[in-house]
Amino acid sequence: MIHCISKIRVRYAETDRMDVVYHSNYLVWFETARILMLDQIGMPYSEIEARGLFLPVLTVSAEYKSPARFDDHIEIHLFLKNKPRARMHFDYEVRRGDKLLAIGHSSHGFMDRSGKGQRPPDDLVKLIEAAWIEV
Repeated sequence: MIHCISKIRVRYAETDRMDVVYHSNYLVWFETARILMLDQIGMPYSEIEARGLFLPVLTVSAEYKSPARFDDHIEIHLFLKNKPRARMHFDYEVRRGDKLLAIGHSSHGFMDRSGKGQRPPDDLVKLIEAAWIEV
């Protein structure tokens, strides 16, 4: 498993008139966590794209447990629980301290510029394996 934590301070622009984070911002935070994870294992997303590959979102969901608000300091926990084959599946937890605010899931496929599905690059798989922690 790979576990990565992104830290964010909620910006005023991310909230609605009720002072609650607008729901679509959670999806942006999930993406932030994915980009950070790829950076941390040594293959930035920009390098994946430079190779002519993309990781489009195939599915995404979020379940909101408790609101995040302006100026909260939150953590987005990303979990990669299965090694990728043609797809990568991620789980997310959004937390303010010990308080669980939201959970989410997303799956992504590898695709070339023409839209054809691809397997993940061998060196990416090796980087994931090197970062993998058995639990």
